[in-house]
Amino acid sequence: MTRKVTDVRHLNDCRPANPWQRVTAALQTWRTRRHEHAPPSDDTESPAPEPVPGANTLWRMRTTVRDEPGSLAALCTALAEHRADILSLQTHPLAEGTVDEFLLRAPGELPASAISTAVQSAGGTDTWIERADAHDLVDAPTRILGLAARTALDAAELPLALRQLLGRCTIRSQPAPAGGGRASDGVPVEGALDDTVMRLRAPEGGVITVERPYLPFTPTEFARARALVELDARLGPRVPHGRDVLTLAEGSDITVRRADTRDLEAARAMHERCSDRTLKLRYHGPVGDADRYLNHLLSPRFGRTLTVQTPSGRLVGLGHLLWDGDETEVAVIVEDAWQRRGVGGELLGRLVAMAAEGGCRSVYAVTQASNTGMVAAMRGLGLPLDYQVEEGTLVITARLSEPDAERVSSLGNASAP
Repeated sequence: MTRKVTDVRHLNDCRPANPWQRVTAALQTWRTRRHEHAPPSDDTESPAPEPVPGANTLWRMRTTVRDEPGSLAALCTALAEHRADILSLQTHPLAEGTVDEFLLRAPGELPASAISTAVQSAGGTDTWIERADAHDLVDAPTRILGLAARTALDAAELPLALRQLLGRCTIRSQPAPAGGGRASDGVPVEGALDDTVMRLRAPEGGVITVERPYLPFTPTEFARARALVELDARLGPRVPHGRDVLTLAEGSDITVRRADTRDLEAARAMHERCSDRTLKLRYHGPVGDADRYLNHLLSPRFGRTLTVQTPSGRLVGLGHLLWDGDETEVAVIVEDAWQRRGVGGELLGRLVAMAAEGGCRSVYAVTQASNTGMVAAMRGLGLPLDYQVEEGTLVITARLSEPDAERVSSLGNASAP
């Protein structure tokens, strides 16, 4: 899912350049400047914190060794000479050689470079190392079973589960073309693995692309990712059934719940009741082919959607949390008659809570400076905000530190099974 998913031009195929296309291009330029395909900042080359005497540090390390007797023993001996304790070990067989993945506990004063040098002297090649934390102490089978359980309960969990399975990576979903075609793009049913890129056939006919430029995928990781996608396909469409009934400040009751493509008709009817100004503030341009882009936005494949309903069941608001590669976008639309009642703020707070629970470090909203309601709602989160203006389009990014994430996560999210 990319920023362009939320603009109507992208969803209605390419047409000659117009003002909205220029806005989209500006957003893409902003994103390119902001994100590069480089190792994460806390990788091996980043400055390490000052060591604490007597303290230990957890490290995750991968290295490739020859598949022959004694190669692993040589590595273990080299690590033992530096008082590095091996807490866990996974092996990833290759056509030639084996990738050994270690979780190490080493003296705090031992730098990553010293560990890498020792491993290299013992026969390891293509060594990669980064700091680990307590979450890495969970053994691989337990972690994978937990991710499978999350995916089984909620189709929108698949991208997050893949990211937790594979580490820091960029995940994008390409939808199937309109008219029932399949966006296979040459991807076989069993998927395709090419060094740092894997492509998997999504259940609905699209393609899920996973990229990790700083570390090649192994066949073992590819098989695990493919198994999660196959589980998702077998279970079919599903969202949690939880819902919250709230009373707004002016006394009206509303129900907030998760939504998916089964809410397409109600969502389209709400859009037909919205004014041109409301639609323009949400989509930044002319709105057409509502069935197609709403079906896309409501799909759990590309994120999570919350809906607001009146006691009569009428849908009056939609909030989207959209997976955008390694970022997360929030978007909200509220029917005109229900604006300025706190509905948008309620939706936004819950979307950000979902992002925090999913481990997202930030969320962004693409809007216009004239959309005072959205700007006020973002400020009302009480989070640190960054502002970017490109070609008249305002991008507001809310950063989620751990304390902020815990505070925001205390909100209900209408997502309990």
